[in-house]
Amino acid sequence: MKDATRLTRIGRPAHETGLVNPAIERGSTVLAPSAGELYDAPPGRPHYGRVGLAAQQALREAIQDLQGGSFCALTSSGLQANILSILTVVEAGGTVLAADNIYGPVRSFLRNIAPRYGIQTRFVAPDITDEIGDHLDGDVQAILLESPGSLTMELQDLEAIARIAQDKGVTTIIDDTWSAGLTLKPLEIGIDLAAQALTKYVAGHSDVMLGAVVARTEALGQRLQTTERGMGFYAAPDDAYLAVRGLRTLELRMQRSATSSLDIADWLSARAEVGAIRHPARSDHPQHQLFKRDFTGSAGLFSFELPGWSVADSEIFLDAMEIFGIGYSWGGFESLAIHCDPQIRRSATEARHDGALIRLAIGMEAPEDLIMDLEKGFAAVAAHS
Repeated sequence: MKDATRLTRIGRPAHETGLVNPAIERGSTVLAPSAGELYDAPPGRPHYGRVGLAAQQALREAIQDLQGGSFCALTSSGLQANILSILTVVEAGGTVLAADNIYGPVRSFLRNIAPRYGIQTRFVAPDITDEIGDHLDGDVQAILLESPGSLTMELQDLEAIARIAQDKGVTTIIDDTWSAGLTLKPLEIGIDLAAQALTKYVAGHSDVMLGAVVARTEALGQRLQTTERGMGFYAAPDDAYLAVRGLRTLELRMQRSATSSLDIADWLSARAEVGAIRHPARSDHPQHQLFKRDFTGSAGLFSFELPGWSVADSEIFLDAMEIFGIGYSWGGFESLAIHCDPQIRRSATEARHDGALIRLAIGMEAPEDLIMDLEKGFAAVAAHS
């Protein structure tokens, strides 16, 4: 079946109740039917609420099925999903090789928290390809990728990196939130662990904090499960239920968001104030051919440059708009805009863009209304100047 059809069916209850959605079971204690089963529960029977009940299990199975993996772990945020991925495969004395465009809070974990546990990090170019082999010395235990990066939109050559990493015995991890595991299948390419914030496109309504990690192989899946349970990662049943519900319309919402984003990007490209458009699905993106090779569709998150603009100009622009909200995240029903410059950090490369960088997350509104809102922002900057 095509993904659009599978999304309507995965995560359904296995038992014959006639219900098409899982139950929301809230509980911590799960009574064992006998003393013998207290420590030896049969496969599939929950023994404690933290490891998940009906809704969590339905979500695990659905994400695992969509990604084609061996096991899906759940966390309470996308940041936790990335951290769980790292801690599953990196030990004290090891190094993480990270793309220089990774999500800011993950970068903060690697720089400020991981060293306390003997884990070091080195950063490489955000558009790295097969030259990654030059960086794989003996202490590198994992490669952390984000393709495209959620602010600056560079892509890595996942196919080349996965091949070289497998030859060297190094685990590859990707933050795959941009594609929601729908328009990119990183495990099929050879990436070992795919993490994402289900908070965004999967849940889809800006009311859930949730993350997931899917392992490619059985051995890695067992290690992921051991780490998830040993460190107490947990997802609430109501959140899991909402994420399963969000999956049903995931493809439809992503298509609408992607189509609108390209319409808006086309309009922006004709504005005199706008420089480069950073949208991987556009032919003028420097890595568009790589995008076409690896992705089956787009998303609604992209950035654009504003030559000559300062942070103050960006703030005037954002404050003047009424439909675009000013806020982090994306993938919800509402459109958001942020100025990126205050949060961009680089170690291995210089973040190069002309003037200011604005990121748009396109929601479900009519693109014509969003364009009129952007016009208000441009007019406010012009009036101030």
